[in-house]
Amino acid sequence: MPKPVVNEDLCEGCATCEEICPEVFKVGDDEKAHVIGPDKCNTCDCQEAADTCPTQAITFE
Repeated sequence: MPKPVVNEDLCEGCATCEEICPEVFKVGDDEKAHVIGPDKCNTCDCQEAADTCPTQAITFE
């Protein structure tokens, strides 16, 4: 199963992904989103988080 990846160069720290998938994404002290639970996409809609990202910083590998 593909795992979400955040491109930190594109991420602007809006936290939309964290709102949609709090078990997968977390915005850190650096104001960038980080993947904290790459295997937890079954708890939320990771694709929705990626589609909602305003800078398209979330991809899947």
